Amino acid sequence: MKFYLAPMEGITGYVYRNAYHAHFAPMDKYFTPFLAPKNNGGGFSHREKNDILPEHNQGMETVPQILTNSSQDFLRAAEDLKEYGYREVNLNLGCPFATVTAKGKGAGFLREPERLETFLDQVCEGMASLGMEFSVKTRLGAEDPLEFDRLLEIYNHFPLKELIIHPRVLKDFYKYHPKMENFAKALQDSHAPVCYNGDIFDSETYNRLTDDYQDLQAVMFGRGILMDPFLIEKVSGRPAPGQERTPKKRLEAFHSQLLEGYIEIMSGERNVLFKMKEMWAHLIRFDPGWEPYIKKLRKAQHLSEYRIITDQMFRE
Repeated sequence: MKFYLAPMEGITGYVYRNAYHAHFAPMDKYFTPFLAPKNNGGGFSHREKNDILPEHNQGMETVPQILTNSSQDFLRAAEDLKEYGYREVNLNLGCPFATVTAKGKGAGFLREPERLETFLDQVCEGMASLGMEFSVKTRLGAEDPLEFDRLLEIYNHFPLKELIIHPRVLKDFYKYHPKMENFAKALQDSHAPVCYNGDIFDSETYNRLTDDYQDLQAVMFGRGILMDPFLIEKVSGRPAPGQERTPKKRLEAFHSQLLEGYIEIMSGERNVLFKMKEMWAHLIRFDPGWEPYIKKLRKAQHLSEYRIITDQMFRE
């Protein structure tokens, strides 16, 4: 089985990816939060460039993800990424946030299958000229999972490297259970290799998935890794750096690298604290005994105060 880290906007940037890769079982691929090409051809933002720089992704198989509904912008971004050494990119057709979908991007693009087909036709031709491959991360549709019959028909027209399926529709956002009957049909009928994405939070869910779909070759993990960074080791037994140390010591080392990484690239304590509090909002599920400390962390206003609290947590 191949394991991928999902692209999560504002969370799984290169600081997080490097800290995770240094302390936990490595992923086979790390997908970047989406890059949004400028309509005027202005290239990537400073933040986006930092995220894709080869020196910020050493030792990792990193796949940049592109968010656009313009084939010209997609191909321009892909050509720029080729200059950085990338040979594979991913198209975001899964983002459900209104600021994205209102522009007809992300999962909002799924409302226009005919336009999407034209887009993919142009992208496919351009990517072949560039000598690059591309994959698609998609939902089942906008309103109804039956929309995926038509969408899969479109995807099957093109030589996608991979089809990553989050089996919800746009209007579901992240609510309700993934629609596994629709996923099963997609796995069976897709011409491209299929990767599953959605709600893998523990070993039991992962084992049920792989027992039910034995032809599945790849799984993408998102929020489950934020809640439990040891999850890949638990489901696979895959070795990880520093396994001779206790889980708490490894988590402390991960936390320290993450904190110092954010301090280095972000301006002001407030922004760093926001990032770290966001991490703890997920990690609270890892050890419920930490809840009293995390309540204190939420109120911390300065890094000095934050460091005292986290030192107490890890020394407990």
